[in-house]
Amino acid sequence: MPEMIERPWRLPVDQCLKEAQTDPSTGLSSTQVQKRSLEYGPNELIDRSVKGLWQILWEQMTAIMVVVLIVAAVVSALLGEYKDTAAICAIIVLNAVIGVSQEYRAEKAMAALKRMVVPVVKVRRDGAVCEVCARQLVPGDIVLLEAGSAVPADGRVIEAANLRVQESALTGESEPVDKGVDPIEQEDPPISDRTNMLFMGTAVTYGRATMLVTATGMRTELGRIAELIQTVRMEPTPLQRRLEQLARGLAIGVMVVVGVVFVLGVLRGESVQLMFLTAIGMAVAAVPEGLPAVATIALALGSQRMLRRNALIRKLPAVETLGSVTTICSDKTGTLTENRMAVTILDVHGHAEHIDGVLRHGIPILDPQTMPARPPYLKSMTILLKAAALCNDSQLQRHGQQYRAIGDPTEAALVIAAARFGIIKTELDQQWPRVAEASFTSERKRMTTVHRAGPQAREDGPFANASYIAFCKGAVDGLLPVCTRVWTGHQAVPLDQELLARIMASNDKLASEGQRVLGVAFRIMDCLPAQATDQALEQEMIFVGLIGMIDPPRPEVRQAVSTCKTAGIRPVMITGDHPLTAQYIARELGMASDGKVLTGRQLEQMDVEQLGQVVEDVAVYARVSPEHKLKIVEALQRKG
Repeated sequence: MPEMIERPWRLPVDQCLKEAQTDPSTGLSSTQVQKRSLEYGPNELIDRSVKGLWQILWEQMTAIMVVVLIVAAVVSALLGEYKDTAAICAIIVLNAVIGVSQEYRAEKAMAALKRMVVPVVKVRRDGAVCEVCARQLVPGDIVLLEAGSAVPADGRVIEAANLRVQESALTGESEPVDKGVDPIEQEDPPISDRTNMLFMGTAVTYGRATMLVTATGMRTELGRIAELIQTVRMEPTPLQRRLEQLARGLAIGVMVVVGVVFVLGVLRGESVQLMFLTAIGMAVAAVPEGLPAVATIALALGSQRMLRRNALIRKLPAVETLGSVTTICSDKTGTLTENRMAVTILDVHGHAEHIDGVLRHGIPILDPQTMPARPPYLKSMTILLKAAALCNDSQLQRHGQQYRAIGDPTEAALVIAAARFGIIKTELDQQWPRVAEASFTSERKRMTTVHRAGPQAREDGPFANASYIAFCKGAVDGLLPVCTRVWTGHQAVPLDQELLARIMASNDKLASEGQRVLGVAFRIMDCLPAQATDQALEQEMIFVGLIGMIDPPRPEVRQAVSTCKTAGIRPVMITGDHPLTAQYIARELGMASDGKVLTGRQLEQMDVEQLGQVVEDVAVYARVSPEHKLKIVEALQRKG
């Protein structure tokens, strides 16, 4: 039986396969799968915090205030006060029923959410490709993935074709990450830098891959996070602490008062039996039987109101805890932001415009009647958006007045941005049919498509007499080497050092604001080359401009942040995303203004005491891991 592969990202593919005792062409045999299933167990996360009905009931009945009520009921029964006994018992039962039913329903709902999605994956076994439940995967399995596939376990990439993976759920990166097969020299790089590894809980957005499973279940990175969460000691809520203090104080006070009354009565000559009964009666009368029930009912009503607002409360006391919050630590991607890329900036020949600002001009960008009156930069933006929509593999769908795109998040953002200007990809594809292409690769950092220019297309700007047009988009440093000229709005001019410096300055400025920047270029062709290779298509390009995009903040979050600050609550962002991106979003939302950011590398060099000295001054943490998040929370709690 092979051991788990240590640091598979450092090893070449052949060595990983050798240590896993797996043949990539045939996969594991049925006998190997059976043995490894017994050794490693099912590929699922184990929730050790799930409580059964009896455990929940026991916790309810052993609360200090409830124990005091039980003692009072027993004493009342011994004294023959059966009405009081019945009343106290009814309160105990009511309190238990409400508390147990609420928490048990919440536990069942959480379990149902976890069972909703059990993916089926393609795996190579016994020399054939078959579909199996993800729970049945074992280390050493060869899994086949394509765009749209959920990654079912942790694994080493052994084959990849233009592979991009969305890892925001694990790392906080808002855009898909390029993956490859080359070994990584670093001993223990952050998860976001392990570019030859795939992780459970992420999803393939582009390309395809073959993966060697290296870890399953609780041994995965997601399982490690689950383990960290489950080993955290549960702190009592402020209300629970106050009720316990009340119960203890009440018990001690009653004991003192009852003792004094009993002693004074005996000293006055009263009978011991009479004073004992009097003291017990006073003790029972002093117990606030209705308090636990009132508190439980109030919390239950609060949790039901929150459930109507789509907030599921697992434990009743957590409702009250929300009212005691002084600091809120929030993730960024998908929580403060929309977890989708959106175009924000269009930059052509040194003229940068926010896309909303262009739209507010009120000029339909494609209206022929306004063509002469439009400034040159708007004409260039038309070319920029058309090129980005055509050199694109995503599909545009319309739902009423809203557009939705299916495909890679970056390409989807470009198609939707073009649609906002009336440039509809489905119409463009008919007017400019694609005849050749050079797919995106992580080495070239660009993608090129060639289109036949139809009659309507040839009327547009620089394409007036074109037969074929090649459109190219990609990273600016990957695009500029194949460009020789720049489009100015009227004509193409040589790409000299001054223009190159201006383009790079614009690129650096957008990147410093946390934007993802793409460059766009085109080339007019009289005929198709005999062989449509990358080199044949991508040469003598004319650079058009830059497109900046970012995962935008949710519209309602700015108001929520303002409300928190008004209430004396300090919001803190903790994300795995890039520091510049985190800083930009924090400024946009009003969470931070001083620009102070702590990164995961800095946190690794600090212990909790050192972090406690600065934790009250830092509102943004970037490139952090789950362990760092626990350290931040612990430092904040130590500060009160």
